[in-house]
Amino acid sequence: MNVTLAVKQYISKMIESSGPGMKVLLMDKETTSIVSVVYTQSEILQKEVYLFERIDSQNRDSMKHLKAICFLRPTKENVENLIQELRRPKYSVYFIYFSNVISKSEIKALAEADEQEVVAEVQEFYGDFIAVNPHLFSLNLSGVARGRSWEPSLLQRTTQGLTSVLLALKKCPMIRYQLSSDMTKRLGESVKQIITKEYELFDFRKTEVPPLLLLLDRSDDAITPLLNQWTYQAMVHELLGLNNNRIDLSRVPGISKDLKEVVLSAENDEFYANNLYLNFGEIGTNIKNLMEDFQKKKPKEQQKLESISDMKAFVDNYPQFKKMSGTVSKHVTVVGELSRLVSDRYLMELSEVEQELACQNDHSSASQSVRRLLQNPRVNELDAVRLVMLYALRYEKHSNSILPSLMEELNKKGVSERHRKMVNSMVEYGGKRVRGSDLINPQDAVAITKQFFKGLKGVENVYTQHAPLLQETLDQLIKGRLKDSQFPYLGASSLRDRPQDIIVFIIGGATYEEALAVYNLNRTTPGVRIVLGGTTIHNTKSFLEEVMSTAGAGHGGERVQRAGSHPNRR
Repeated sequence: MNVTLAVKQYISKMIESSGPGMKVLLMDKETTSIVSVVYTQSEILQKEVYLFERIDSQNRDSMKHLKAICFLRPTKENVENLIQELRRPKYSVYFIYFSNVISKSEIKALAEADEQEVVAEVQEFYGDFIAVNPHLFSLNLSGVARGRSWEPSLLQRTTQGLTSVLLALKKCPMIRYQLSSDMTKRLGESVKQIITKEYELFDFRKTEVPPLLLLLDRSDDAITPLLNQWTYQAMVHELLGLNNNRIDLSRVPGISKDLKEVVLSAENDEFYANNLYLNFGEIGTNIKNLMEDFQKKKPKEQQKLESISDMKAFVDNYPQFKKMSGTVSKHVTVVGELSRLVSDRYLMELSEVEQELACQNDHSSASQSVRRLLQNPRVNELDAVRLVMLYALRYEKHSNSILPSLMEELNKKGVSERHRKMVNSMVEYGGKRVRGSDLINPQDAVAITKQFFKGLKGVENVYTQHAPLLQETLDQLIKGRLKDSQFPYLGASSLRDRPQDIIVFIIGGATYEEALAVYNLNRTTPGVRIVLGGTTIHNTKSFLEEVMSTAGAGHGGERVQRAGSHPNRR
């Protein structure tokens, strides 16, 4: 079960089906993201695709020598744009691929518009999601809830995204949902409805143990997205923000022009692929090794190019050297910026207290630690609010709660009213009243022997004690101990055997810490394959926005037109 591979195969098949010759790839805003996350432009160029265009771009030139490969979401707007395109075609022939189910009436409208008979084929290729890592996908949707209910257009888009993942992975699953969340039940029913309606599409070869789709709600674990992270991918997203594998470094002091935006993709960056899940200390060491390796391979300035073979060797090695040079400067810049932020924002001290709040049960120690940090001028507004939120979630019903006085500290610190109000919104979003699971286990205060840092190698112990609730849920599921009373099946049947193929989807967004937990479970549990998805992938900032939008402070998200059914499928 590899979502990256599934999308790559779809795109390769589209390009190959159009045969030899020069091509243009015609996409919309969303499919542009879907493609760019799994393929680089240079990889697609090697497949004779020389032009990338948006279907909604008005000023495209007519190029009759090019074949058009159209990869579009089946929205009303895209169908309308395509109809206009076919009435006045700019390219010689059109191969049309929709990323999801398209209705017969829309196919008919396209056929009627194709008076010049330029359409060679129309197919459905189910790549209607962002494949972030092989075991992680996102729908890039924020603000999916109004209170405890779905924003209607986003329920539909989420259903489309989730059913396309199932079709891409060729799975027709049993569905379990979180009883405490009506939104998970609604999504389960919506997915089930599509499976029933499009039963021919979901008619895959039966496996001995049916696959399982587990639907969860972010509000059951509001602690995980609030914590600082110490593994490479998670840390980059938390501190710099990863958007479709891109990082905006334009605000970094003294950044060079060509590094203002960099791409981090495990598919074509070996260093990133090898360091994705390593902690910050190990990355520091590995970046040093990368630099040393680069120094050795660097062509010597005074190297004499006397013979033809010298020149040939130089030219042969140059692309490799240039690529390595790009990788080195990119990662040195990123790690350098992470280092600067860790130091400037006092993140080690903060993270230690965050972990204490998330994992320990010593109220008086936690209270003192939080108060001490709130009074530290180096702790910024976001980090101060995050600490108070963690305290509020952890000690919500504690008889000696000091929450009112911590709120006063925030006020004294000059934290904006908007940020202060978020503390209450967070408790309403993910507090005891809402949770279906036992997020916080009462345990005795555990004395942790702190190891002194050797460089940063000790990061593992004090800073990464926390395990997300998802880890416990999946562990119980794999062992057959996940209670039906908390996570019922949709419909009459239930799974008797240990599940093998599990697709977990978190409404309200997943996190890279949870992706790491899934990666580790896949590695250490033979015979079990897990894929994690979310309406989005959160860092603290985006999670706070999600919580505020749920509380009714405005709704994001694109409106998506409903799609029906069509016979020509893959």
